Amino acid sequence: MLTSLGLGAVEEAVYRAMLSKPRSGVADLATGLGRPEEEVRQALDVLSELALVRPSAERQGDLRATAPEIAMEILMARQQAELAAQQERVESARAKAAQLIAEYADLRPSASSPGVEHLIGLDAIRDRLAVLTRDLRQEAMTFAPGGAQPEQAMDAARPLNRDLLSRGVRMRTVYLDSVRNDRATVAYVNWLASLGGQVRTAPSLPTRMIIFDRGVAVIPVSSSDTAAGAVVLTGQGTLTALCALFETVWTTAQPLGKGPVRDERGLSPQESTAIQLLARGHTDEAIAKRLGVSHRTARRVANELMERLEARSRFEAGVRAVQRGWLPSEP
Repeated sequence: MLTSLGLGAVEEAVYRAMLSKPRSGVADLATGLGRPEEEVRQALDVLSELALVRPSAERQGDLRATAPEIAMEILMARQQAELAAQQERVESARAKAAQLIAEYADLRPSASSPGVEHLIGLDAIRDRLAVLTRDLRQEAMTFAPGGAQPEQAMDAARPLNRDLLSRGVRMRTVYLDSVRNDRATVAYVNWLASLGGQVRTAPSLPTRMIIFDRGVAVIPVSSSDTAAGAVVLTGQGTLTALCALFETVWTTAQPLGKGPVRDERGLSPQESTAIQLLARGHTDEAIAKRLGVSHRTARRVANELMERLEARSRFEAGVRAVQRGWLPSEP
């Protein structure tokens, strides 16, 4: 139970044993749990650092477990701080990636830049992707925004993905949370997972992107028309930044088989992203695009959030969201 709050299994077992037998020493705990004394001591060190055990006021040199209701508050506050820090890292990485992508989006096809190859048109993009996929040896990292995937595209990808996974290539893909509502996409993802592919979902993604063996990345020039053109990036600094972005998003994304997790505010990741976009003045159309949902769904999510905030306008929703701690206050 406490492992979901960031506590290790051994530490949880020791903490529970101390609650049930407050006068147990290290030797008694080790015997009762069937674990080495050194392992119990290490667990006690961790529990002490977390303030889940403290020196006994009655027995000098002994430790006693902190009351469960206080321990839960400590663990939840710690996890909340970690989530906030992780979210800050995600937003920072996304901002850097957006700046990087914008710089390349402004380049004209005729421009000559080291580490940048321009592809014009869908045929050129597909041909280049075919070559990169053929030469793939270790890992493919993909952002797949846009919500539910076209069935024709998934059918076409099956033989290729089967071949890659059979060759031992590690495949990690992040879709939008909205794909959870599309039966065909979920079936495809489950099939991919059965072969060893790894899939997670996030409430929003910065761009469509594929990274091949951490050495080549392909991103569209325009997020609104991904078939118009793309750039192939091979610069070491660029790839380092894009790989870091992927790892950051991957860390916070949820495995598809796991239900959406609501935070301490009662918000799902999709709702949390929606309220941020709402507060920034984005239209329902823009929110729908970022979340990979229909215009109607975006409007419904926005209306539900405004109703929960008891706000009559989007500006008021932003103010009330800050007041409730749903959004960071302006510095």
